[in-house]
Amino acid sequence: MHEITYKKNIPTELIVTIEKLSNLGYGIARFNGYVIFVKDACPDDVVKIKLIKKNKNYANAIITEIISPSKHRIKPFCAMQKVCGACQLQFIEYDFQLKIKREIVSDLIKIPDVEIRDTIPSTKTEGYRHKIQYPISETKNSKRILAGYYKTDSHEIVNIKHCPIQPEYCDKIIEFIRENAPLFDISGYTESSHKGDLKHVVIRTSEYSKQNLVVLVVNSDKISDKLKQFAQKIYNNLENISGVCINLNPKKTNLILGNKTVLAIGNDFVEEKLTNKVFKIGAETFFQINPYSANNIFNFIKEYISKNCELPSILDAYAGIATFGICMSDIAAYVVSVEEVKASTDMAKEIIKENNIKNVEVINSDADSYFNSEKRKFDITIFDPPRKGCSEITLENALKLTTKKIIYVSCNPATLARDLKYLTSKGCKIEFIQPFDMFPHTYHIENVAVINLK
Repeated sequence: MHEITYKKNIPTELIVTIEKLSNLGYGIARFNGYVIFVKDACPDDVVKIKLIKKNKNYANAIITEIISPSKHRIKPFCAMQKVCGACQLQFIEYDFQLKIKREIVSDLIKIPDVEIRDTIPSTKTEGYRHKIQYPISETKNSKRILAGYYKTDSHEIVNIKHCPIQPEYCDKIIEFIRENAPLFDISGYTESSHKGDLKHVVIRTSEYSKQNLVVLVVNSDKISDKLKQFAQKIYNNLENISGVCINLNPKKTNLILGNKTVLAIGNDFVEEKLTNKVFKIGAETFFQINPYSANNIFNFIKEYISKNCELPSILDAYAGIATFGICMSDIAAYVVSVEEVKASTDMAKEIIKENNIKNVEVINSDADSYFNSEKRKFDITIFDPPRKGCSEITLENALKLTTKKIIYVSCNPATLARDLKYLTSKGCKIEFIQPFDMFPHTYHIENVAVINLK
């Protein structure tokens, strides 16, 4: 009864000061110790808010009036920022975004005496996003094609004509698809009825080659003649298109890509360069969306290893197309890259051959199965797991196979904090954590943690 009464005693409308941001980008304010998460807030804002949902320990709120804006609040450079859910922090000056991200990491990593360094900025803060995934729909009456990002916390598409965080040429590709799809009787997808042809358009664009791979994701289990003709129209009429693929995704699912991708015309990849190595990126290849910050990360790790370990043996886990293994091959005695997706390991072997690399071994296996069967020891293990992080079994096995250091690359500071806590409980010492801004104007943070084994 006390909890219910306490929530009822909290006014629906309040004036609060925003203390800081949560790891999901919401402003944090308090009312008599009760935490309130405020959307679209900046630290030091004084705002009038309206509570939209009360929970036992916290509430969610929206701003109804900015009474005194933070000195770090600025005008967004994108006209669509308030309605598009892609750039949550664009109204905050960039240097302060970097400080906020370091503070978010510091708040989550509750391990004594861990050095958390200042966030390394992205080399570019506009035009940096080199993987575009636009959901596609259509208007109810005119059947006009809609393409863009979703509004925050919804599946309502914001029809975007210009997005300044992606290369400008991508806007031209999307506009061409909008205008020409109806000419081939290709309709936009309606999620509620699960009807329509085109569900998503995915573009992989390269800073190195200036080429673009276009992927049409369709609500079908087969490729119609009209889709083939449309793919050829895109390829023939737009410049800098390496190829057009068609991905079959007939299921009613939140997953963007289905299980089968077919090359319609051209090449099914673009080439990108990291450090001094050239990589092929396909429709389904995991690859960092910001090549500028990715280069910062790979060069940082490469320099750290070369200064601290002479020709080490390196285990590259959750390897994808063996990006870390290939980039580290210059400074390693040998590298073993482990990845469970066969298409990725096949691509990795091709990239290794084309870069004339002799000391990288690629193994198609899930990490835990490999760890259990491997007898060799490695000086260094590099982890780059998905957002869910590593299991305790994976971490335990890595400790058995690694003699000197674990370098943990994480896109989720919450699961990184959990996994680092486990490693320290096993006697490891966290040397430092280096945040990188891989996703400017969003709350996302990439971190590199260096762990010394006992």
